[in-house]
Amino acid sequence: MEQEQLKTQDKTAIILGASGLSGGNVLQLLLKDTRYSKIKIFSRTRLGLQHPKVEEHIGDLLKLYEFKAQFTADEVFCCVGTTKAKTPDPKVYRSIDYGIPVSAATLCRANNIGTFLVISALGANANSNITYNSLKGEMEEAVIDLGLPKTHILQPSLIAGKRKEKRWGEWVAKQLMKVLNLVMVGPLGKYRSIHPESIAKAMVWLANNSDDRLRIASDEIKKMGS
Repeated sequence: MEQEQLKTQDKTAIILGASGLSGGNVLQLLLKDTRYSKIKIFSRTRLGLQHPKVEEHIGDLLKLYEFKAQFTADEVFCCVGTTKAKTPDPKVYRSIDYGIPVSAATLCRANNIGTFLVISALGANANSNITYNSLKGEMEEAVIDLGLPKTHILQPSLIAGKRKEKRWGEWVAKQLMKVLNLVMVGPLGKYRSIHPESIAKAMVWLANNSDDRLRIASDEIKKMGS
């Protein structure tokens, strides 16, 4: 998708998950984007990034409501997520993949933030027998029920790229996807792996353009992020 001409504005963005693959790419895009004058990062640990746009808020994201006074912006980019391997405790796992996005969206409504963008997953379905998919589906439904003015749910397939921590299950899947990507064409195209840069570009594009799509599947994300 062609890059629109950037106009200088005075917007504030919030990023949750700025230390991750997709969130980190969103951060880099917003740092260079003249439409944004302030970027608020909410995380457990300090990134240590020295930049005049950046404002870091450090604390427990599982208690995001404690940041209500600081949680003010024009747009929220929610890029948090974990895995069972990294977070084996079911309650903690749910509190991250479901709790943080829903809490963030709830704060958006409370603080009159009009735009909420969240990364979910391809195959998200609250009625799925697969825990990962059902939890993402529950999260999506809870966010939608809040009725925010502008909500975009991105549903990427397997995200390519090197993470700081080792996720061996993901590593095996990524090696397999390198082969499968070659034959996944047509309707199967949405199942091809996707780069975090594409997800980040799509999120920023959606935040700054009139688009009424609620859920955006992986193949559409790629088109936006090209």
